[in-house]
Amino acid sequence: MTRAYNHVFGPVPSRRLGRSLGIDLTPLKTCTLDCVFCQLGRTTHKTLTRAATVPVAAVTAEIAAWLQAGGTADTLTLAGSGEPTLHTGFGEVLQFVRAHSDIRTALLSNGTLFTLPEVRDAARHASIVKLSLSAWDQESFGRVNRPHRDLVFAEMVKGFQRFRDSYQGQLWIEVFLVWGTNSVLRDVERIAAHVNTLAADEVHLNTAVRPPAESFAFAMPQEQMARLTGLFRPTATVIADFPTDRSADVAADAETILALLKRRPCTAQQIAAGFGMHLNEVAKVVGILSRAGRIRPVRIGAGITFTAAKPQVEECPVVCAAR
Repeated sequence: MTRAYNHVFGPVPSRRLGRSLGIDLTPLKTCTLDCVFCQLGRTTHKTLTRAATVPVAAVTAEIAAWLQAGGTADTLTLAGSGEPTLHTGFGEVLQFVRAHSDIRTALLSNGTLFTLPEVRDAARHASIVKLSLSAWDQESFGRVNRPHRDLVFAEMVKGFQRFRDSYQGQLWIEVFLVWGTNSVLRDVERIAAHVNTLAADEVHLNTAVRPPAESFAFAMPQEQMARLTGLFRPTATVIADFPTDRSADVAADAETILALLKRRPCTAQQIAAGFGMHLNEVAKVVGILSRAGRIRPVRIGAGITFTAAKPQVEECPVVCAAR
């Protein structure tokens, strides 16, 4: 993309969605949950109040400009800095894409607001809806997802089931497993008991391969995850990005970011601001660098700073000073 965009980012390579153009409708980090594993860090605005935080017209104008400029992608994806269904106009954005493009759409949601009929109705305009289910009761929901105090796990699951009953598109369920938190066989069996009531088209197992919000949110070993896939119907797929990403674009970004971190440790927000990247893009790259042992996360207060494995003490370049 040659022009600056405020609400769309990418396309970025995605194992599930191919080349995915992200559409960001919520301010960082506005969410109904504060998941211990979130790659974007801790939630700073936990809310259930839905609002038009950005004008729908501004979002659709950017999508139209991107399409007019010859933009290509496999999927246009509502995801980004928080929970997309908190935006009251997310369904209008999905309808705009459907009316102006043949590109499939995806809604990546934690599903907490699917208790609301208006959210379920708006979500049906997406080609793919991915919902998250990583707990089995209220206590585990609180431990893994740290929900808004008014959220009730049992009601959320009923919302999933009501949506499945009327939705004609592809329903994907993601189960995020945190080693030592919701990963023992009995726990995963209880999660699967809920998932298997939803008649999902696909079930995905994920884990914390990117630096998480909390240092205790450890990634589950790939071989252990593989042993659990048969608990789910349909059989789950391990989608955690364990292998090194071979995308040329991502590799180039990784080397650029590494060069910066060799000079000065920076937060993900500083990297994003300095290079004009979205935080989701930064999370993917720092995940690759972290797994390769080339950088390491350091918690300072409530935030995380990334540093090269062998940092050089030099002046921070101007790009790192951006806030």
